[in-house]
Amino acid sequence: MIYHKHNNEIELRGVTDFDLAKTFECGQCFRWNADENGAYIGIALGRVVRLRKSNGSVFLACSADDFENIWQKYFDLDRDYAKIREFLCVDDFMKKATAFGEGIRILRQDKWEALSSFVISQNNNIPRIRKIIDVLCRNYGEKIYFEEKEYYTYPPASKIALLNEKKLAPLRCGYRAGYLLDAARKVADGSVDLEAISKLTPEEAKAALLKLHGVGYKVADCMLLFGLHMLDAFPRDVWIRRALSGNYESDFDPGVFSPYAGIAQQYMFHYMRNRQ
Repeated sequence: MIYHKHNNEIELRGVTDFDLAKTFECGQCFRWNADENGAYIGIALGRVVRLRKSNGSVFLACSADDFENIWQKYFDLDRDYAKIREFLCVDDFMKKATAFGEGIRILRQDKWEALSSFVISQNNNIPRIRKIIDVLCRNYGEKIYFEEKEYYTYPPASKIALLNEKKLAPLRCGYRAGYLLDAARKVADGSVDLEAISKLTPEEAKAALLKLHGVGYKVADCMLLFGLHMLDAFPRDVWIRRALSGNYESDFDPGVFSPYAGIAQQYMFHYMRNRQ
């Protein structure tokens, strides 16, 4: 990968497997939105950035320092996803799924934002999750500006921990408000240390996450994959269960995709949810 500074943008050349729509619309994140020109604007890690593609290059509206210190890692740009796709082509179904999902990258998201987002996501659809998170950020995040427009950062656990269910009522997230408050309070007081959990084995990390009120196996697995970047985690939702039941035996072990079962899961999810 080669990058160049052009006016107010960083141009990335030679980046393969980086489809903006597939990456931002595959259910792993909820604060990226496309504009009328097909560019995506997102708020993450206390920053706002705009990405667009043109003539095979990816352009990021950010400083060189922010690219090197934040976005290069966030977009997992040092990983060769083309080689991973080739590795995952273990059968005809995965050949179709990886080809269909070419361009998906697993983001390195903020740990607290990922945990709380997937707590909110339970039994919810993506447009509603986005709306709840947007209201949460507008009410309790910090206002920041990008290209003369207002945006809001994701509120830290310490701020949400001071709230109650009544103050979260504008989110209209129902019973999930209690789960969100429990997680925020435990993260804020240190009884759940996400940084320490990130250094555990996946099995140990999952056991620690399951101690949180309202966190079940699916949310824990999503947190492992999208919040802790443990790429062997394999969340199972309705789309993954359909993929498995239609293409594999009942005793299927996702370990066949190790150490990239989580990336395989994203290709499966995207293929099952979007194929015609």
